Amino acid sequence: MNTSFEGRTDKGKDEWLTPPEITECLGPFDLDPCSPINRPWRTAKKHYTINDNGLLSIWDGFIWCNPPYGKEASIWLQRMAMHNNGIVLIFARTETRMFFDFIWNKASSLLFIKGRIQFYHVNGEKGDSAGAPSVLIGYGPEADKRLQNCNIKGKFIKLKP
Repeated sequence: MNTSFEGRTDKGKDEWLTPPEITECLGPFDLDPCSPINRPWRTAKKHYTINDNGLLSIWDGFIWCNPPYGKEASIWLQRMAMHNNGIVLIFARTETRMFFDFIWNKASSLLFIKGRIQFYHVNGEKGDSAGAPSVLIGYGPEADKRLQNCNIKGKFIKLKP
């Protein structure tokens, strides 16, 4: 069995979509740099897919980022830390190097989500529960405000004054 950071890939896929209620309550977003090519709903005003290479493209405005999980996640976190205006969703692997390099020392807030998220398939069907707990990571004052005031159950933590 092949597994990714976000779920099982034994069916030859590793694209898992954020439940729309999460992006709806945290939005609106100006850009999603990690959007699938075919998506059942919009997550932002503008979307970059793998064909656009969101890491190398221009990031403007308030960003939503549910990056590819696994080893690639750290480069997306690094890019968000440099942009410093948006929210990232990843697994709450607080002991990892990427958490220490790009979250604990760079992010401004965290919202640890209560329970496990049920991600969606790109066809819009709900999948099984995630393989680990998730965290929303805020970068910048707007992200802090949105994470603190959203209706997502969990624990909000302010990291920077």
